[in-house]
This record gives sequence, structure tokens and C-alpha cells, in this order.
Amino acid sequence: MSSLTICLIICLITMISYVVGKIPMGLTAMLSMAAFVLTGCLDPATAAGYFGNANGIMMLSMFVVAAGFNRTQFVRKCASSVNRISGGSLTKMMFGYVLITVVLSQFIQSSVVVFGIMAPMMIASCDELNISPARTLFPMAMVGIATISVLPLGSGATQFAELNGYLEANEYTAFTVALTDPMKARLPMLLAISLYSIFIAPRLAPSKPVIQTSSIQSKADNREVLPPFKERAGYIIFILTTVALIFQVQLGIATWVICLSGALAMVLFGVLSEREAIGAINWPMAFLFVGALAMGGALAQTGAGEVVGGILAEMANRIRNPYLIGFVFFLVPFVLTQIMMNRTVMIIFIPIAILACKSMGANPVGIIILVQSACLSSFMTPMATPAIPMCMAAGGYDLKSLIRQSLLPAAILCVVSVFWIMTVFPMF
Repeated sequence: MSSLTICLIICLITMISYVVGKIPMGLTAMLSMAAFVLTGCLDPATAAGYFGNANGIMMLSMFVVAAGFNRTQFVRKCASSVNRISGGSLTKMMFGYVLITVVLSQFIQSSVVVFGIMAPMMIASCDELNISPARTLFPMAMVGIATISVLPLGSGATQFAELNGYLEANEYTAFTVALTDPMKARLPMLLAISLYSIFIAPRLAPSKPVIQTSSIQSKADNREVLPPFKERAGYIIFILTTVALIFQVQLGIATWVICLSGALAMVLFGVLSEREAIGAINWPMAFLFVGALAMGGALAQTGAGEVVGGILAEMANRIRNPYLIGFVFFLVPFVLTQIMMNRTVMIIFIPIAILACKSMGANPVGIIILVQSACLSSFMTPMATPAIPMCMAAGGYDLKSLIRQSLLPAAILCVVSVFWIMTVFPMF
């Protein structure tokens, strides 16, 4: 039996275990990781390195930063202001939070950071209105994931250069991506997912947590109010962390370093005790994230992506219909990025899309932006992006409730993206 076959079998068993839910997801993830290593699908050194992954450190740090911010009265004052402006309307409240999330997502190229910033305020707003945060947290996370870098602001201003780099590397420079092309292609997706999250998603979300929530969700905190110095330190640290993340490129500091520094400062200045900081971290979700990295790494090492990509390119050459080609090049990366890191999927599929277009003499701009859009819309499983395990911990979602909430927006994104991009950027 080939290593690819063994890898796919382990992936299937892992997914079944996640859905059935008899074994805790964190434990399932670690057992899956061990199986990949023992069967030779994953190098032991690579597997060990996932425990120190930058995204993982960033996620754990944001648990602490968010808990520190949630410990202050400032977060409640912000939430009260939002609720007062919205007049107690869930729809108006969602509009405000979705709008802020979209704006932050243009400057901070990390959905886990955006979620970590927004979650404490959303939870406090829900508590004040006596609404379960389970109804609102996944829609907000979904917006933070699917709308990252849509506008040519912050990190979005570099998207066209990256795509042109792929075209140059594959020697297909007859076509180029303009600065505003990614925005032109993905703007309908931004509008669709934002409107869906405001008006529809809260109605389809669970009315209450399905599983126990993490300490980021602290209802009616009975702890004593922080002394003035610690209170001010809490929101100053949070604000400085947020500003540093927005200007991360200009500062030249890695995102995980900023998040970790913010978490350490929360403890150093007494906003959280050491025990509270450790308790703020949802360790099962952390193990789930490490296991997700292992699954993606095993699929990459065994060549699963290249095999699927080769089949895809051959299929595109036979189909010739641009809308069907677009549908395939969106759907396959979208599905794979739910179990593999989106950067890995992009590295595999964008060159394949370019080569397929080159062989047909077609314009590749729409297709490669479509692949990129699919890879940046990974929100259906906890393996998709570290923001999802964090969201599951705060909202109390299990895999079934997560998938149930994801199916309709995934279908909407697919239809809107394929129809719009293939129309605006025709292949022939």
C-alpha cells in the first residue's frame, strides 16, 4: 500500500472521528498525528515542529490578550456603546461588528488576530442583550476569514504583485494582474458574505453552545474590578497590540511576536494572573490545531495535492467551458484548504492553473484569482485556519454545528465567485 493511500485512510478515519465525536477532538488530532508519523507519512522532525508553529503561538497568545481585554471594564463600555447605537437590535449589532471586522481584515492579514480583537466585544454585547454568543461568533469569524485582503489597502495592496510573481515564474507574462484586479474580483464575495452574516447566519446558528466554551467567554464576571492602573494597562496593551498588528509590515516585527508580547504584557502588568493567563488558553483546541497542521503536512509530503492538481489540469483541458473550469478550480482548492494550509494549496494550484491556461492559450488572471479566493475562504473545519479552533472554543461549536453553519455560505461563495470572476475576467 502506498504512503498516499495510507495517508488518505488516516485522514478519512480522523474526519469520521471528528464527526462522531466519541473521542475528544484534541485527542483525535494527536492520535492522527502519531499515526502519520508511525506510518511514515510525516517526518518526525516536521511533526515536532508544528508545536512551535508561528500561527499556533499567535492563536494561544490571542487567547490571553483577548482574556486580558475581557477582564477590563473598557470592553463592556465598548459593547454597551454598540448596543446603544444598535438600539438592542441583533441585526444592527451584527452590521456594526461585521463592518469593523471587514475593515480590520484589510489591514491585518490574520483572521485569528482579527477574531481575537473582535470576540471579547461581541461576547460582551451578546451578554448585555441576553443573546447567546453562539449565534454571532461564527458569522463574525467567517467574515474575518473570507474578506481578508480584498481591498488594495494594507496587505491587500501586495496581492497583485504576488500573483504576477507566479505568472513570471511559470513564464506566462503575456497577461498581468493589475493592482485593483483582486478587489474587482473579490468585492462581490465580500458583499455576499457580509450580508449573509448580518441577516441570515445568526438565524441558522445554534441558539446556545453545543459544547463547553473557553474562558474567553466569561459571562457576568464576578471577579473584583481591576485597580485603576491595571484597568488602564489592560486596554492600553490591547490597543497598542492592535495598532502594532495593523502596522506590522512597517514595524518589521513578526505577527506572532506582537501577539506574544501583548499576552506577556497582560501578565506582567497584572491584568491577568499567571494562573488566569494559562486558564485562558483552550488547550484541546491548541492540540486540534497542531493535529490539523500534521494532516496538511502529511497530505503535502505524500503528494496528494500534486496528484489532485494534475487531474484538475487534465480535466480543464477537456472541458473548455470557462464557467465549468472556474467551478472546478474554485471547488477543489476550497475543499482541500479545509484540511491543508491555504498557503500550501495556493502554491500547488496557482501554478497548475497557469499551466492549464497556457496550454489552452487562455487568460489566466481570473482563474488564479479564483484559486486564491477559494484558498482564502477556509472556514468549514477546524483544520482550515487557526481562527476556527479559536472560534469553536469561544462559541461552543462542535464539528457538526460548524459544518451545518458553513454549507450554505460555502455554496453562495462558490456561485457568486465563479459567475462574477469568469464573467469579468473571461478566459477567451
